[in-house]
Parts: sequence; structure tokens; C-alpha cells
Amino acid sequence: MTYPQTLDYLYTKLPMFTRVGASAFKKDLHNTIKFCQHLGHPEKKFKSIHIAGTNGKGSTSHMLAAVLQKAGYKTGLYTSPHLKDFRERIKINGEMIGEQQVVEFVERNRELIENLEPSFFETTVAMAFQHFATEQVDVAVIEVGLGGRLDSTNVIHPELSIITNIGFDHMSMLGSTLEEIAGEKAGIIKNKVPVVVGEYQAEIANVFENIAAEKACDLSFASEMWAVLHNHVTDAKRHLELQGGTQQLSLYLDLTGTYQIKNVKTVLTAVNQLRQLGFKISDDHLLAALSEVKTLTGLMGRWQTLQQQPLVICDTGHNEDGIKEVLQNIKLTPYQTLRMVIGMVKDKDISKILSLLPKNAVYYFCSPSLERAKPADELQEEASNFGLIGEAFASVQDALIRAKTEAGPKDLIFVGGSTFVVAEVV
Repeated sequence: MTYPQTLDYLYTKLPMFTRVGASAFKKDLHNTIKFCQHLGHPEKKFKSIHIAGTNGKGSTSHMLAAVLQKAGYKTGLYTSPHLKDFRERIKINGEMIGEQQVVEFVERNRELIENLEPSFFETTVAMAFQHFATEQVDVAVIEVGLGGRLDSTNVIHPELSIITNIGFDHMSMLGSTLEEIAGEKAGIIKNKVPVVVGEYQAEIANVFENIAAEKACDLSFASEMWAVLHNHVTDAKRHLELQGGTQQLSLYLDLTGTYQIKNVKTVLTAVNQLRQLGFKISDDHLLAALSEVKTLTGLMGRWQTLQQQPLVICDTGHNEDGIKEVLQNIKLTPYQTLRMVIGMVKDKDISKILSLLPKNAVYYFCSPSLERAKPADELQEEASNFGLIGEAFASVQDALIRAKTEAGPKDLIFVGGSTFVVAEVV
């Protein structure tokens, strides 16, 4: 098969969460274990760092990978979903897996794939682990796909586990309370493996404390370890001065979203844990990496400026907490009129999100190009119940073109509501 044929095979043959939703989520690790056995257990051939959480796990994964890369480690990075190119999911030192390597992996394992019938995600996890093992990475940063306990990535035994935070998302699969969701995400905690939790949330801290005690893990809450002494954005970088015990750092971060402050605290706490584990990471490595995360790892779609005059910004925040962070950033951005290009998926309760969105904005409702997309006219109708008024458009591009046409030079056009909307504009 050619590379396009191979991708078509993966997308059409295997159940894919982004396409069909919950039916693609496997409730056990059976297929991943079988696949890894077949490959000779590649997941045991490299050191890893495992990252779960409702929001921020993608940014945290990329930051940590950038730091390790800058410190001279050959660093694998597995993330999902991709925005433009399937190969974004599997990188080493910022370089995507080669097209030919994707083709060869599928060809070599096609018989197993036909017999085992794994999901798209299970197959890509196995592909990533095999790639990292073959290329002999020093360490791989592995982002959880969904949840933690039953996620395909949870066959690794990492050096460090990280859980960024807990919020309401994917509740049909992970539970309807924060405690239940925390329990699922805490499923990545392993015996005697240190764990960093990004945000201390009083109502669920005991979930992590109990599991960490049970598994004899060193537990740190990053939000409690660092205080922000100075914070402002200058020349497209966020300047932060932070104090952690006797440690003081002044850094420039090329990810300017306000929510990245939480993620930086998580990364700094994780780096201190890695140093204790013997990783050689200097402050110079750390500061240099954080100033060029996007260049080193190719991260896109996090409070990303697409153009000036009118200012067009996109962000992948797509659940209640993610949208709150987006709105916080909008509030800090000067504009004359706010224009919102918004699309969503149909298998989520979006009423909470719609209730948060500003009523004084002009809306351009759209439908990203995938099966799970909520039709734009349905989104428009649902949004009108919350006083959000605007037109419906057949595609993301149509909506964005109209927004740009109608915008004045001092307006702000925000594009988001779903990762899949952002994927069509970056």
C-alpha cells in the first residue's frame, strides 16, 4: 500500500474515537497487551513518562519533551489527536515518524490487525511503542488518550506519572462525578513510581493521596510547590518569575495562554522529580526549551495567533474548564467586537459550555468535517436558547471567511469549540 492507502486503511478499517465516539473506546487493555506481545514488548525497551489529565496534558507533554530534548536526551513524544497530519502523534526529537515507517508497520502487522480487530488508537499506540523501541530513544513522553486506567497507553511502567487536573469531560465513559473521573485518571499511578498532580483540588485530593499511599509513591501537587512572583506577556512570550522553596526561576514561555501558568508549574515539579531520578537537566536546558516549545516539538492550536488586523486566535479548549480558560484569555485581549467561530461534536452535553459563552459576541456556527460533528444548524438552534445569536455555515472555512469579511481591523475573531474545528484552520 502507498502511504495514503495505508492511512485510509487505518481510518476506515479500525474504530476511531474521533470519528465514531464512545463505541471505539475499548474497556480493557487486552488488545494492547496482545499487540505488544506480538511485537516483542517494545513498551519495556525505553524509559517513559506518563501524562494524564482532563486539560493541559498535551501542552505539558510537549513542554516536558522539549526540556528533555534540550537536555540532550533522544526523546520520543506520543500525543493525540493530531491536527493536520497523522504522523504528529509519534515524534522523536520533534521529527514525525516517516511515512514509509507507518506503511511498513501496517504491512508487517496487517494479519494481526485483521485477526485482533484493535481500535485505531490501540494500533497507533503499538506503532508508537515499536518506533520508540526501534529507534532506541532514551525516554518517551506518553500522553494518555482518554481516562487512564483503561487507556491503551497504560501498559507502560514509567519513571514518573503526571496527572495535570480533573474536570468534567467524557463523562459517559469516565464517570459523572469528579471523584469517579479522578479514580480513572489515577489508574496510571504505579507502585513506587513518583507522581506529580498539577492542580490541588480540595474535593478530590484524597483520591490521589490514598492511591499514592497504597502504592508507596512520592506525591507532589505542583500548584502548591510554586508561587508566581511576576507574570506578563511581551513580544509573543509569557514572562514568568516563579518561586519554589529556595528555587527562583525567571523564564520566557512561547505558549502565551494564561492556562499555561498551571502547566509550567507541573513541568517544573516534574523536572525536579526527574533530576532526583538521575536525569541531567540544567536550568539553562529548562529555560531554553520553554522559550521554544513550538519550534522544538511542533505544538499547535494552544491560544495560537493566526493573523493580525483583525486578530484571529484559535484554541483547542473544548470542555467546561477548557472554555473557561479560553474566556479568561479573551477577557485579557483588547478588541472592538468579539466574533466567535464555533463548532462542536454531537455526543457531548454542551449546555454547560453554551451557558458560559458571552452573549455580546457575534456567532458563526459551523460543523467540522467529521462524522461526530454536530450539524451547524442544530448548534445554532441550541445556542439560541442561551441567547447566543449568529448564522450557521456548512464548513469551518465558510464561517471563518464570513467572520473575516464582516470584521473591523480592531475586532477579535476566536476559532474553537472543538479540536476538530482548530485542525481546519491552523
